[in-house]
Amino acid sequence: MKPHPPTLHYLIFDASDDGEGTGTWEAMASVREAERAALMAEVQAVLARAERLSPGPRGPLDEGGVWDADVHEQRDGDWLAVTVTLTGPWAWGEALVASLDAG
Repeated sequence: MKPHPPTLHYLIFDASDDGEGTGTWEAMASVREAERAALMAEVQAVLARAERLSPGPRGPLDEGGVWDADVHEQRDGDWLAVTVTLTGPWAWGEALVASLDAG
């Protein structure tokens, strides 16, 4: 049985294409501490889905990786901003984000 893609409640991805077949998908969400666990669970679900649909080894593209992900957290008072950035082949990223949107 295939795992279902996560349904996104916090993260909305925007895409940019480098014109050479590589894309970057970035999402940011800001929540209060009470919602941190739910947001981070969503982030982990997205990363797990990216791993499942992996087009090849994960790592920096300039070091031989095919795709990579970065998660950055920043606090401002009782707010937490989380940014998720995915980089990889355009077709892979578009299929990944479409599967998340369909969840």
